Amino acid sequence: MIVLRKIEPTDLPFLYQWENDASAWADGANHNPLSRQDLREYISSTTGDIYKDGQLRLVIQSVSEAVFEQSGLSSLSPQGGLTIGCVDLFDFDPRNRRAALGMYIASEHRGKGVGHETLAKIEEYAFDFLHLRCLYAVIAQTNTACSAIFEHAGYLPSSPLKNWTLESDAVIWIKTR
Repeated sequence: MIVLRKIEPTDLPFLYQWENDASAWADGANHNPLSRQDLREYISSTTGDIYKDGQLRLVIQSVSEAVFEQSGLSSLSPQGGLTIGCVDLFDFDPRNRRAALGMYIASEHRGKGVGHETLAKIEEYAFDFLHLRCLYAVIAQTNTACSAIFEHAGYLPSSPLKNWTLESDAVIWIKTR
């Protein structure tokens, strides 16, 4: 079971590792290493309010069912488990009520259903709390595992993006409510 929570200063080592994972750069907007100072500044400057920041990064934590039930944790929760990834809402457009979605799961936790569960929780937050009408993700055609997660969650492939990255074409996957 996972919970999503606001980013904290204690997340710096994880963010440093994940943001500097060059194998993931082809699937995201990052194209250079980030320093600890860069990330400290990001953590200290983010409010966790998508309306103020124009984006929102939440940390994915794995917690046992027992810990979850005993603590009364909600899907947006304080610390209480193993930090395994992060999920971002960005390119936020409050007028048209849409946002882009990005997700990073540490390699040792991939293929265990974390992506499916994370997507369900961030959708619940985005659609039911923020009242967004549309979520979308740009996914490289070579990232078949990620595409499968979004397809399974009911996203539809929309626009093909030719030569989107040096490595491959991409597809915009969209889900609306």
